[in-house]
Amino acid sequence: MWNAKTEELEDVSTLLDVDTGSVIVLYNDDVNTFDHVIHCLVKYCKHTSQQAEQCAMLVHYKGKCAVKTGSEIELLPICTALTEKGLSAVLEEA
Repeated sequence: MWNAKTEELEDVSTLLDVDTGSVIVLYNDDVNTFDHVIHCLVKYCKHTSQQAEQCAMLVHYKGKCAVKTGSEIELLPICTALTEKGLSAVLEEA
């Protein structure tokens, strides 16, 4: 019986590993304020204020930043919400 649970956990772990190959990339623009970007990252990506601020700074100075990783199914609605709020975000394969 214990062996069956171990095999079951390994199967679930393998499925999770396969389905984590996407990333939301946020690009710099000349339209959105730091406060708006930070607010959106906290609200939709569930960042802490500090994480969101660091991502906003990276976007500003580097031109882009990967703001969230996960499965495409998980990230698509988040990316859509960010773009609907006027941010330049795209979903890419990791």
